Amino acid sequence: MESESSSSSSSSSSSAACGGWIRRPENNNLVVLGKPRRPSSSPAAVEVFSFDPKTTSLSPSPLARHVLDESDGDPVTIVIHPNGEDIVCFTSSGDCKGLELSSQESDTKLSLKELPALNGVGHLKCLSFSADGSRFAAGGIDGRLRIWEWPSLRVILDEPRAHKSVRDIDFSLDSEFLASTSTDGSARIWKADDGVPLTTLTRKPDEKIELCRFSKDGTKPFLFCTVQKGDKPVTGVWDISTWNKIGHKRLLRKPASLMSISLDGKYLALGSKDGDFCVVEVKKMEISHWSKRLHLGSSISFLEFCPSERVVLTSSNEWGVMVTKLNVPADWKEWQVYLLLLGMFLASLLVFYVFYENSDSFWNFPLGRDQPARPKIESVTGGDPQSSDDQNAWGGFGPIDM
Repeated sequence: MESESSSSSSSSSSSAACGGWIRRPENNNLVVLGKPRRPSSSPAAVEVFSFDPKTTSLSPSPLARHVLDESDGDPVTIVIHPNGEDIVCFTSSGDCKGLELSSQESDTKLSLKELPALNGVGHLKCLSFSADGSRFAAGGIDGRLRIWEWPSLRVILDEPRAHKSVRDIDFSLDSEFLASTSTDGSARIWKADDGVPLTTLTRKPDEKIELCRFSKDGTKPFLFCTVQKGDKPVTGVWDISTWNKIGHKRLLRKPASLMSISLDGKYLALGSKDGDFCVVEVKKMEISHWSKRLHLGSSISFLEFCPSERVVLTSSNEWGVMVTKLNVPADWKEWQVYLLLLGMFLASLLVFYVFYENSDSFWNFPLGRDQPARPKIESVTGGDPQSSDDQNAWGGFGPIDM
């Protein structure tokens, strides 16, 4: 099912160069946005907003704000640690600013966290935390790929010539592998524990691998990649147990500039440079939601799924931040599952009661010594009891002629 749903989007007048979701207890999710500098109005800053799932909108004012120095430049990329507290913001000055989010009752604060090992890392293209939070990786425009242990920032891998220029990176769900793609169309797999290169994904001469995301549902060991196959953009799937390509399918029908996968791994999102994005149901590999002309031709700067709701966060420099509710089947809530189990239990009790009331006397065990259905025990003076039982069991039939 394909559907346009720009009408289900709420927007903010402020633009953001980067951002992401913070997963909080009881699904009280927050949003982090990196705001670029506006000479006539405000400095560059990292801001935290609350999210209201009922209205599908962000709070009008930030809960917390950290203003960047002029020497830091503008925020370029933001990644959030799985613990929801550590935030790393790469700026146009070539440094990574570490921030720590703390919440006490209604007071939310952003405080600076020193990350000396990440100062002067150069011009980065992408950052990523592993799913378990033990690894942190960065890919540079110059082709340099690095993996650090978190939070010690011990260097695991520092490969200056991993690619011609790193385009995208992503950790596998078990944090064992790191996939990286290059602007020249190649893709490599690395072992995250020791940084050893494992393999290079095979591709045909007319194929260029661009973006990559590992499956997140824990049952299907796949790697999804956007691939430019000649003049046709497709989405390819690789089996990570063999690293062989399973197949590909044409979905967005235009080159994808952004790729994201939901936390539960059920949906994959593809965004284009002209402001469109589609959401694909991974199980069927079919488009289940379209948002066309959402940013009216403006390039989307980031695209992220909400951790607990079927909502996508996008932003562009011209049209600001937008929160879009997806037109996909509603998920079962936890209370709905328990209600279903209770209903099944009560239904089974009802069926047993009806069966009991309408059953024969075998199920209605009488009480007392003189039971009307109790057989009289008589002594047997002759014959073989076993032979008698066999005779009754066979209904008195004689030998079968063969």
